[in-house]
Amino acid sequence: MKQENIRNIAIIAHVDHGKTTLVDKLLSQSGTFRENEQVADRVMDSGDLEREKGITILAKNTAITYGDYKINIVDTPGHADFGGEVERIMKMVDGVLLVVDAFEGCMPQTRFVLKKALEQKLTPIVVINKMDREFARPLEVIDEVIDLFIDLGADEDQLEFPVIFASGIAGIATDDLEVEAVDLKPLYKAIIEHIPSPKGDVEGPLQAQITLMDYNDFLGRIAVCTINRGTVKTGQMVAMQTREGKVKQARISKLFGFQGLKKFEIESASVGEIVAIAGLGEINVGETICDPANIEPMEFLKIEEPTLEMSFMVNNSPFAGKDGDPVTSRKLSARLFKEMETDIALKVTPTDNADTFKVAGRGELHLSILIETMRREGMEFQVSKPQVVIKDIDGVKCEPYEALTVDVPEEYMGPVMEKLGIRKGEMTNMQNFNGQTRLEYIIPARGLVGFRTEFLTDTRGYGIMNSVFDSYRPYSGNIVGRRTGALLVFETGTTTAYGLFPAEERGTLFIGAGMDVYEGMIIGEGNREQDIAVNVCKGKNLTNVRASSKDDTVRLKTPRDMSLEECIAFLNDDEYLEVTPNFLRLRKRFLKAKDRVNYAKQQQQANQ
Repeated sequence: MKQENIRNIAIIAHVDHGKTTLVDKLLSQSGTFRENEQVADRVMDSGDLEREKGITILAKNTAITYGDYKINIVDTPGHADFGGEVERIMKMVDGVLLVVDAFEGCMPQTRFVLKKALEQKLTPIVVINKMDREFARPLEVIDEVIDLFIDLGADEDQLEFPVIFASGIAGIATDDLEVEAVDLKPLYKAIIEHIPSPKGDVEGPLQAQITLMDYNDFLGRIAVCTINRGTVKTGQMVAMQTREGKVKQARISKLFGFQGLKKFEIESASVGEIVAIAGLGEINVGETICDPANIEPMEFLKIEEPTLEMSFMVNNSPFAGKDGDPVTSRKLSARLFKEMETDIALKVTPTDNADTFKVAGRGELHLSILIETMRREGMEFQVSKPQVVIKDIDGVKCEPYEALTVDVPEEYMGPVMEKLGIRKGEMTNMQNFNGQTRLEYIIPARGLVGFRTEFLTDTRGYGIMNSVFDSYRPYSGNIVGRRTGALLVFETGTTTAYGLFPAEERGTLFIGAGMDVYEGMIIGEGNREQDIAVNVCKGKNLTNVRASSKDDTVRLKTPRDMSLEECIAFLNDDEYLEVTPNFLRLRKRFLKAKDRVNYAKQQQQANQ
């Protein structure tokens, strides 16, 4: 493929603004699939967790042919917690499609992804998506986008961006609101006309930076990269420089190109093409593949630091090893450091305790996806309550703050504002449109830990909240956490309906009858601030005296089913979450009552 006929673009947007659906239609209308081929919706979201949660977690690339042109498309996550995926692919492409919802307009992640694109001097095309949505306001949204470009310091060339009005789900687009949209040809045309072709010397020595990773059981690690300079061939000797400055050489065993959803073997590729390279051995994201005679590494990817951390621990509960594979500290360490090789926004740090590791990420969702992935691999381990990463800046203790955007129906605005005020949130803007109120806050990241569940309850599920990292600011003092105590198991055994029935009066239960439990395990949320130990394993005493009336059957309320995210949000400082392939068990850090009393006294003395 001629260099001038290649276009490399990334699709960037806030979560749920329709990136992946738009890619679906771009693929189908380009003739990538056969007419009778069965293709799933959101075909780029290929992971199980991505399909279950309805979000993109990993950046993925595809390629389509349109006329004489080859368009390489990289689909990126829209959630702020996976911003590291967006940051690293910016060096793969020459332009971006900024997708903005025609009703919601610019949201926190819109700002984040556009900022990263403008920093790399990429050429933007703005797509106002979901034009078929009720109360769509495209002209107002364009004004918001222009204000955002100006606010982020875009140059004159970047401000001259073309605008396409589209409905991704319908597969139609137009560049003029007066002209009825029929298909996506106006979008293809805009990409070809406005996105520049890759720049680079075809005759120069090879240079390509690894930005994505793949794995194959037969080929091992596979590097996905854009060729910045030169030509790469199967069987060619190449050199790579690591972060530590070491140079290692390898021979390319196989070279793959992309077309649609498939990889196919090729003999060679040159400047601008996105390829997958096998045979490089132990490689990592950010390393540069060079000509051995001319080792010239590209600048390593700069990724924003993680802001939230959790402790991952070897499972030491009484039920350890009963459900999944018993995990030693060596196995846990190996798995976490393996994850860090591909997820460059993740940071793993050993602690003084050999069985505990600090894992830092971009947010609760980022870490919960890692936990769920490890759980599905059959691993057993424990995690602690998420804590923000505190920094010392010029001698001042600072913590991360988030830019929070909340959309709520007007009738639920009061409780939300009250809760955010308690959590040290500072309102910066408020807008009303069509019965909805948009509240914008700057709030400590600590204040958002565990807030989502409360927020959905207060808004009866109608509220939408999104946040993105803003900056580090001086520490804001104590923030009130969970105000209710926990219902604790008094003794190890199996729960009975007879034992659970009186416990219902003391709070909300998380488990039903017939479950194995151990002392110190949390089985519910109490009505009071103090923790309460309840004997849920006791059985009804049997006698040989027959009652004159039939015994009433004990009827229990349906227990609250706690998801992984809800369990993490529930945790207090002295509590752990035990994660196994089939169970999520909340527990106290100290299982024995006397140990908990001693710990509480120590904490009280420390706070005085």
